[in-house]
Amino acid sequence: MRRTFAGIAIAGATALIAAAPMAAADEHDSSTVTYEASDEIVANPQRGFYHHTETHYRADGSGYTPLDRATLEGFRDEGITQILRVFYLEKFAATPELDPEFLQLVQADYDTAREAGVSIITRFAYVQGGAWPYEPPFGDAPVDVVLAHVEQLAPILQANSDVLPVVQNGLIGLWGEGYYTDHFVADPANPGVVTEEDWANRSAVTQALLDALPADRGVQVRTMLSKQKLFDVPTGAEGAITAEQAAAGGDIARVGHHNDCLLAAPDDWGTFLSDPIELDQQYLEADSLYVPVGGETCNVNPPRSEWPSASAELARYHYSYLNRDYNKDVLNSWGEEGLAETAKRLGYRFVLEDSTVTSGADGGAEAISIDVRNDGWAAPYTPRPAALVLQGETGSYVVPFAQNGDARTWLPGTTTTLSATLDAVPEGTYEASLALPAADPGTAADPRYAIQTANVGTWNAETGLNDLGQSVTVEAAAVPPRPTDPAPAPTDPAPAPAPSPTAPAVPAPDASPAPTDTPAPSVPAGDADPGDADSDDGGGATDDGGPTDLAYTGSNGASTLAGGIAAGSALLLGLGLVAVRRVLRRRASLME
Repeated sequence: MRRTFAGIAIAGATALIAAAPMAAADEHDSSTVTYEASDEIVANPQRGFYHHTETHYRADGSGYTPLDRATLEGFRDEGITQILRVFYLEKFAATPELDPEFLQLVQADYDTAREAGVSIITRFAYVQGGAWPYEPPFGDAPVDVVLAHVEQLAPILQANSDVLPVVQNGLIGLWGEGYYTDHFVADPANPGVVTEEDWANRSAVTQALLDALPADRGVQVRTMLSKQKLFDVPTGAEGAITAEQAAAGGDIARVGHHNDCLLAAPDDWGTFLSDPIELDQQYLEADSLYVPVGGETCNVNPPRSEWPSASAELARYHYSYLNRDYNKDVLNSWGEEGLAETAKRLGYRFVLEDSTVTSGADGGAEAISIDVRNDGWAAPYTPRPAALVLQGETGSYVVPFAQNGDARTWLPGTTTTLSATLDAVPEGTYEASLALPAADPGTAADPRYAIQTANVGTWNAETGLNDLGQSVTVEAAAVPPRPTDPAPAPTDPAPAPAPSPTAPAVPAPDASPAPTDTPAPSVPAGDADPGDADSDDGGGATDDGGPTDLAYTGSNGASTLAGGIAAGSALLLGLGLVAVRRVLRRRASLME
């Protein structure tokens, strides 16, 4: 049953971040709930197996097969929430201008995916490979044409980032995999030799894609050497991204990897290019902790392609996604148990362990803490705000956590503690839930894009909330709510993306990334320094450290919980993530 609430608010956000630590358990009463882990495959966004799709746009305009909503919804029924979509641009390999009709078809595909609740891992290419052996000319485009096309695709990529988790580099060579190419090697008949000029052209394509995307979306390259050349870093673990770089969110933190010949040969047919090969392997192991990794298997190669070795490598390199359609001989060799384990552990798998509500001297709840374990092989790789949601008769409120408020910092194999104080929540009794909505306004209100924890009896598919099973009674609030205009749920299918976690800790009201026509939550800016990511105050504190106003976003029954989370998710990222650099560095040290 869908619940509709009279009000949604961001509850005292700055006061919560600056609040004092919780009292010890022997000073105040507490209520702890322990949760049962589920063994089911969970259909969560931006992780797991994917289905491959492709379409063409040939010289006569033929070959384009639009996505079908019913088919995509059928994928969700399988537990699959994403596809790889390869857009082949055969008609445009020799011309810099893309047809408006083609761009409209691409936009329509993103619209269909959004309606179906599916995301699109995106790749553009100019030509498929035929039968072996492959011989030039191959049919891809020169660098100037490629760059012109990226510029024309940029508005579509930006407008649809809510259903676009990552873009594969593509564009160069057969299948867009960068090897058999007419223009990015000195001699197409000898494609294994890449000159420095060729590397510069390849890097220019990757950089153009990065520039075409929002700052919180990235590009995956086909080999580790491609990223090393782009950023002039060495192979080996010392060349990989650091926790500080990951938190800063620069371009080096936006380039991940896709291996389309996973487990196929000692070097995965040209994927690992270092000498010795172990250097690239060490590089990928370290780099992949913070950037997206995915791909597909290529051919049977026992014993490496068999389950014991495959599962070890998927974990070592922190795989978030894998092709379910290819190579089926490899996948079937893993057996039903291996395939099920892969479906569960690709990407993140968050498990609620327990939550504790601590009461103050007056008997009312004053704080709540939640322990969440990541049993997956990776962490989320796009912004993912976490918040406490309190639902009661007086209204419903979204309460940010004091730290760890972006699930990207919940690294695999670790347990994260989330804590929030309830100083500014109005008096009343509430049911508590954990919300992990999408950060993008276009999908934040859609429960299909929210994260479900792998627990028994906690998920509400109608609201996209994880029920904590805690009834929280709050005594008289320090500051009462201040009504503002109602906040409608977002309706724009292609909104601007939410800012990255490096945005200022407290956005100014006129710069709030809330949905169109939705008033920004009223939170005083205080004197926090958003550039000081190593400070311990969490950012966003008021001058006197006291509670702040609540930004009440609806009192006429028109706002839903999903709408309120949509309005608040971008703000949560700004408020709760000033300390993300410190968190990632601490987590990285624990992984060593």
